[in-house]
Amino acid sequence: MDILGSTFRIAARALRAERMRLDVVASNLANANTTQTPEGGPYRRKGVVFTTKEFANDMGPVDASLGAAGRPSGVDVSEITYDDDPPRLVYEPGHPDADPQGYVAYPNVNPVLEMVDLQAATRAYEANVQVVNATRQLSNAALSIIG
Repeated sequence: MDILGSTFRIAARALRAERMRLDVVASNLANANTTQTPEGGPYRRKGVVFTTKEFANDMGPVDASLGAAGRPSGVDVSEITYDDDPPRLVYEPGHPDADPQGYVAYPNVNPVLEMVDLQAATRAYEANVQVVNATRQLSNAALSIIG
């Protein structure tokens, strides 16, 4: 059952990481026109950095045949980054946030790229849900054989 437990843990970590990625994309899209933040200036696009998270060696005899490469690993969000691209400058002299030249600094958020990232995160999330469902079916099949 340790192998199935590892699979559940790996998929659960991936689901959490992809959910965080979805939250960041949603924040970016929601703030695509935010010209003032509490920190001052326009909203800055955020990104998610994933890292590998190795689990303890709990696969028993299967791990011995696979060697170190067989050690299960998952994914974690290591940090939320801020995009260093400059803000978009739009000439709007009547806007309350316009500078003396009449330009307003808008966030460096590209909605098209955010939608692509949203779609990729959604597909990765769905794939991990399928892993959980398949593992649950395997677990139920194993229990029906035993009982």
